[in-house]
Amino acid sequence: MKHIIYQALARLWGKGRFSSWDFKTLDYVKSLGADCLWLTGIPRHATGKDFVKGDPGSPYAISDWMDVNPYMADNPDERMKEFSLLVRRVHRKGLKLIIDYIPNHVAKDYSGGIVHHDYCDADWTDTLKNDWSSARTREEMVRVLKFWKALGVDGFRCDMVELVPCDALRDVLSAVREDYPDTLFIAEVYSRENYRKYSEYVGFDLLYDKSGLYDTLMMLSRGSGTARALTWNWQYLSDLQPRMLNFLENHDELRVASGQCLGSASRSYAALGVSMLFNDASFMLYFGQEVGENAAESDNGRTSIFSWCRPSGIAGLHRSIHQGGGLSDVQASVLGRYRQMLSYAAIPAFSNGKCWDLCYCNMSSPGFDPDRHFMFVRYDAESCYLVVCNFSDRECRISAAFPTELHDVCPASEVSVGVEAWDTTVVRLL
Repeated sequence: MKHIIYQALARLWGKGRFSSWDFKTLDYVKSLGADCLWLTGIPRHATGKDFVKGDPGSPYAISDWMDVNPYMADNPDERMKEFSLLVRRVHRKGLKLIIDYIPNHVAKDYSGGIVHHDYCDADWTDTLKNDWSSARTREEMVRVLKFWKALGVDGFRCDMVELVPCDALRDVLSAVREDYPDTLFIAEVYSRENYRKYSEYVGFDLLYDKSGLYDTLMMLSRGSGTARALTWNWQYLSDLQPRMLNFLENHDELRVASGQCLGSASRSYAALGVSMLFNDASFMLYFGQEVGENAAESDNGRTSIFSWCRPSGIAGLHRSIHQGGGLSDVQASVLGRYRQMLSYAAIPAFSNGKCWDLCYCNMSSPGFDPDRHFMFVRYDAESCYLVVCNFSDRECRISAAFPTELHDVCPASEVSVGVEAWDTTVVRLL
């Protein structure tokens, strides 16, 4: 199944409360075609201490796994009830709710049953590394995940799983699925060489395609590298394609419209076409991405996960949903383009149809540059679509040819397609 996942740092939406995730907001998320809402910053994290990074601190430094953040509640004493009402609203709108699970570390002020060391990984100085050699840690992790499942949480985005022993994670996921077999587990995996292990052995449903597709798309969108690498990555993944989660943004990566990345959302449309529409992978977008949020309030091109901030694109999107207006003409244009692309993703030919990479049979086709252009077909028994992505600063016109194997689904043997610079064109052929 091709999931469309909408991620948001919950405390930066509206008033930053559970109640801010109201029916109007959820209707908007649903209107994009999303079926899953991933809210970052739900379990209680460290805040107000001298070791905390920023204010209110990182949602990845958990101090209490059996609680939610009091600042997210209108009435902090009723915070668990308010969270339960949020879960109910999400489900009423036909969405699944995903939260973060951080198996590698806890906050320095953590209190609970997870055994941890007295040191941290990398520069995560607000955390302490968990001791997975302890049976108590494994037991507590199962208890934690089942606690959230009992509250109605549908799935977990699992942080930095490559730093945790595979056997231990496999045991935990298996134990949770004994009681909750439909739990969705998403792995943040960076090394392509580990994809198959975390999918087939550990048992994750979806895995980030970071070091493969994302890195390739960002390189191409900056004007370097070769589009041939998209085919190479596709061939490398092979039967793992449906287990991949594609993205152009998340809380760790640069905002594509930021000055530190591409400088504008429109420069990413070619990458968007590949990431969202190519192969059978699921797709994730980060709140504000769909209006070209550029993180202008930060100094590193990212929306901060450590401090209170008010990104203008996200604030404008909230106003637009609740009051009307709120978006500039450019932001409204970006949103319109995202809606168009997301509407394609919902068509059966794209959501569960077949995919055919056309690059190999168009190397000598007029107008086609195998280093800057990428073409593919998506089809099923009812329809067929040609997608052409242009990773160059010049408009192109390509005479796309189709192999004999596709003649039953593509009525034409050749189609002329024009594509703007850094853009994607989708043409229905059948």
